[in-house]
Amino acid sequence: MKTDNRSFESVEQFKYLGTTLTNQNSIQEEIKSRMKSGNACYHSVQNLLSSSLLSKNIKIKIHRILILSVVLYGFETWSLTLRKECRLRVFENRVLRRIFGLRRGEVTREWKKLHNEQLNDLHP
Repeated sequence: MKTDNRSFESVEQFKYLGTTLTNQNSIQEEIKSRMKSGNACYHSVQNLLSSSLLSKNIKIKIHRILILSVVLYGFETWSLTLRKECRLRVFENRVLRRIFGLRRGEVTREWKKLHNEQLNDLHP
């Protein structure tokens, strides 16, 4: 009887049903991959989001339906640490800043970036 002496190599990560799985059961690579896909999605609709023809409400709906859906696909299975949750919030705030653009200060009349609290007030 002949035995098969093939050795099996360890796979560090692979993609299964659209989710990146690692041998360490880490979601770090999955979050990176999702944010990369979210950026690609944002750039594909960038013309819509920067258009003056669309209202801010429509732009926010595009953001929620398209971009956030791509980024948060399968997030129910993630065990998020505070740091990873913060990375996702930074990504979302960056996209929202692009949608809302700069604001002119009421007192100084200078253009400035919106702070996180202002973003939260503008979009519920």
